[in-house]
Amino acid sequence: MYVAVFGSKPYDVEYLDRANRQYGLKFNYLKAQLNEETRELVRGHDAVCVFVNDKLDQLVLETMADAGIRLIALRCAGFNNVNLRLADKLDIKVARVPAYSPEAVAEHTLALILTLNRKTHKAWNRIRENNFSLNGLLGFNMIGKTVGVVGLGRVGIATAKLLKGFNMNVLAYDPFSDELAVKAVGIKTVPLQELYHNADIITLHCPLTDDTFHMIDAESLESMKPGAMLINTSRGGLIDTQAVICSLKAGHLGYLGVDVYEQESDLFFEDMSEQIIQDEMIQSLQSLHNVLITGHQGFFTREALTAIAETTLANLYEFDQTGTCKNLLAKNCFL
Repeated sequence: MYVAVFGSKPYDVEYLDRANRQYGLKFNYLKAQLNEETRELVRGHDAVCVFVNDKLDQLVLETMADAGIRLIALRCAGFNNVNLRLADKLDIKVARVPAYSPEAVAEHTLALILTLNRKTHKAWNRIRENNFSLNGLLGFNMIGKTVGVVGLGRVGIATAKLLKGFNMNVLAYDPFSDELAVKAVGIKTVPLQELYHNADIITLHCPLTDDTFHMIDAESLESMKPGAMLINTSRGGLIDTQAVICSLKAGHLGYLGVDVYEQESDLFFEDMSEQIIQDEMIQSLQSLHNVLITGHQGFFTREALTAIAETTLANLYEFDQTGTCKNLLAKNCFL
């Protein structure tokens, strides 16, 4: 099987090649993201391997079908960037990595919370300039505070466990939660509006679907406690960024920590330091003292990259040998 690996970075090459030692598949590593402009690059391959910001819409998928592509191997858990209905119609299978290291994203979530609260990023900069003043660095004790976890998949559960370790009151919302898993963690599930109303910190851990797109909008922000902290390490489209900016500027939302951004495909994973950023929303966010942005690095640990590569290679090899694999997306994911 000859696989086009789009959006490949040096770490992708390292970990995929290492996992490929037992399979012997052939990779064509491409730096370009897969989208309408680069879709012709799929020709001559049997499968494509893509990541979170590759865009597999109608034109891309039709080109893939014409080129004889049989499999889309996502090296991630989310699949909102693929037109699944059309892929199914064109008989192009889609496989993903359903779970790699939920602890990696959960721990990054905690890092965002702690950094925003105790302002360690600002303290680090001050100390480098020999400024040892504590003014402006005041935080709060997390013990006894209420945190709301939206989404109780593997990452949400892992995050809830960490937050329980801080002796926080953990509320959670997920219409499809595993009751046994929730009970085992010892958290309380509540309606979403109750979570918004009571939580000092809200952290998002749900997929991006038609139902969850801009679930954090002006109305939901208004229902949150004044001064609340909002964290998103899932998908950027969960948040209406302009509404969040307005809430931050109005002094209602107290903190924002994001590892994802709804327009990140034009920015993240690239060195933009020598360019003028044209995105006014992210410039507005960067100008606010109570906002912390990281560039979709929640997954970026040795353990997670190893698991992603191993599962992706297993998906490709199994499909090549049998025409199917256990991590193919089922129709109920998109019907």
